[in-house]
Order: sequence, then structure tokens, then C-alpha cells
Amino acid sequence: MTTPVRVRRRIRQLDRQGLSHKEISRRLGVSRTTVVKYANHGDYSPRPSNAVRPGRSLVDDGYAAIVDGWPAADLRMPVKQRHTATRVYERLVAECGFTGPYSSVQRRVKRWRQEHRARSDGFAESKWAPGSAQVDFGQARAVVAGV
Repeated sequence: MTTPVRVRRRIRQLDRQGLSHKEISRRLGVSRTTVVKYANHGDYSPRPSNAVRPGRSLVDDGYAAIVDGWPAADLRMPVKQRHTATRVYERLVAECGFTGPYSSVQRRVKRWRQEHRARSDGFAESKWAPGSAQVDFGQARAVVAGV
């Protein structure tokens, strides 16, 4: 059975007041193991994610300008023809001899997109009546017969 948050909070309060675990257990009607579990548990604050933690990326070693340049050039292209993080990684490996992991490229592209996101970037909820369908034809640039 899960211990309610209010009971956990009360266990920590009574523990800070100096009551014994046995006394807290008796007052709240929970087992001593439950009291020990929540009294000894540290901070319940959420831990910062990897994106918040500063660190040196493997992409910074001379590849940063290239990785940042491709999405920047893509801003003039139709949405469906822009580089994904996977495509950026594939091009780095093939064209530049990059030997680092995909995850470092993925983080760099994600950070670039967050920094350069336009206020208008978002989505509109699609709505249609039952029995109808919606098709996305999109837009793309193509070379057909050299034109």
C-alpha cells in the first residue's frame, strides 16, 4: 500500500522534532520500517535534467559551426526537407569524419532549435467531422529533368 504524501510529510516533521521512530510509528499508525524509510530519505526535490547541467559536448571540438550551420540553412527550406538530428549525424560521419556519439549531436541540434525557435512555432489542432479524412500534401523543392 502506498503511503500518502501527508503522512510522509508528517513523518519528516516529527523526525525533525526529535521524536523516536517508535513514537512516530505509534502516533501515525504506520510501521516502523515505513517511518525509517521516509525519515531517512533525503530531499524530495526533482533533480535537474541533463539539458540543464552544463557540460562540454564532443560536438564542440571543431564541429559546432558545421552542426549549427545546417539547421540555419534549413530555415529557408520547406519543413519536410530540413535536417533531422539523425541526418546531421550521418552527414558529419560521412563528410567530416566525425567519430563521436550520436547523442552528442542530438543534444547540440536540440539546443540549437530551442535557441532559434520562432514565437510563431507551434501547432494548430486539426479538427474534422466524423467520416471525413485529412491529407497533408506538404511542400517540397524538386529538380525534375534538370529544371
